[in-house]
Amino acid sequence: MSSRRRDQRGLLLSSPVALLSAGAVALAAVAFVATGGDRSAPEAPRAASATPATTPAGPARTARTPVLTHRTRAPRPVVRRADTYVEVFNNSGISGLAGRTAARAQGAGWQVVGSDNWYGTIPASTVYYPARLRPAAVLLGKDLGIARLKEAIAPMRGDRLTVVLTSDYS
Repeated sequence: MSSRRRDQRGLLLSSPVALLSAGAVALAAVAFVATGGDRSAPEAPRAASATPATTPAGPARTARTPVLTHRTRAPRPVVRRADTYVEVFNNSGISGLAGRTAARAQGAGWQVVGSDNWYGTIPASTVYYPARLRPAAVLLGKDLGIARLKEAIAPMRGDRLTVVLTSDYS
């Protein structure tokens, strides 16, 4: 009788060939995972076939050729100036600044619904916006030459853009 033992499934446990084979398979699996499945050796050339292959025109893809996908950006939201409410407030000592700026915004196509004085302290001329109107705020800022944009704060209304002008705007 042989000195080799069998496990419950009948596999030989002490066979050097079986142990080396199992080790080689495990090592190959680790190498495959570590390289992401990329083979470093080129594929062996294939014999030419007598029958033509029916593949679509274009370059042939191999296991090493990455598939390129065309990534498109989400379309920019369309801003309709005439459909966007705008209020303009003066927070400077310059008389009539809000009225003149409101007329300028209206001339650019914005739907100006009011102008008045702002009471409080604003550090620089700002276009305030509710989150859903951010693209419109960017455009209004460009139209009026105001770079500072901030999310709306209380008591500003959530259905419109609010422009607060300071003495840095003239």
